[in-house]
Amino acid sequence: MRIGVDLGGSKIEIIALGDDGGVLLRERVATPQGDYPATVKAVAGLVAAAEARVGAGSLCVPGIPLRGQVTVASVGVGIPGAESLATGLIKNANSTCLIGQPLRRDLQQLLKREVRIANDANCFALSEAVDGAGAGAPVVFGVILGTGVGGGIVIDGKVLTGANAIAGEWGHNPMPGEHHKETCYCGRKGCVELYLSGPGLAADHRRVTSADFRATDIAARAASGDPACEATLQRYEARLARALAQVINILDPDVIVLGGGVSNMDRLYENVPRLWSEHVFSDRVATKLLRHRHGDSSGVRGAAWLWP
Repeated sequence: MRIGVDLGGSKIEIIALGDDGGVLLRERVATPQGDYPATVKAVAGLVAAAEARVGAGSLCVPGIPLRGQVTVASVGVGIPGAESLATGLIKNANSTCLIGQPLRRDLQQLLKREVRIANDANCFALSEAVDGAGAGAPVVFGVILGTGVGGGIVIDGKVLTGANAIAGEWGHNPMPGEHHKETCYCGRKGCVELYLSGPGLAADHRRVTSADFRATDIAARAASGDPACEATLQRYEARLARALAQVINILDPDVIVLGGGVSNMDRLYENVPRLWSEHVFSDRVATKLLRHRHGDSSGVRGAAWLWP
């Protein structure tokens, strides 16, 4: 049995997968806000409880009664950040209580086994590459278009971490072709995330029209014929095409899979490939742009698949 944990800023989700990839258990709890020790204990408690419920438990965690003496499950954890290859401490996490903490070491001490940790966008990409929209493709680039913008690279079924543990982090590259250079939370100016996240889409519409709509409202209004919202989506699609063209020029993936709330706009999958052709250094573009198959389950499924 494989256990995957998606450790987010507002919720912790756990999934248990059987050998065939079938879901044996899935549940979520609220993340202890700003409390690192409580967060670590919450993750360990969820793992122990899951093993007890599925019948694979041989681990003793205080407060969690377990039964049976069957093989302990493998555990993978997806986080909104990365583990430093130099120090083993968490970096670049928007869940700030994780920053500077030895998360993997602490979880391994509680769970008494090896734990694998990866960026949540890498987990999304892995899930979609293993048995999702990109299944069977040699090179998959997974994209998160949500509250933030992230990316992950999977090659022949394995996550590419990179020498600095930042492979796929295209969201904090400069958006090509833009003159607005607002400052991102990361401290850099003009990041892709400022334009292609859900809040970035809403901010662009507000900047041009002074109307304050959410990304979902803009999409709905554009579909109903609102010309201002339609113009906003056309700007968004052009930016997404330019940004992804840079990825294609460098990585040349077989498949790009979109996830996150903004990815649910059907029009992206027709318009963006049509627009990116003029920016890709090739006479034809064979890369496919696909919608996620597992939706918001991809991150936690990918964490489970960190174990082959």
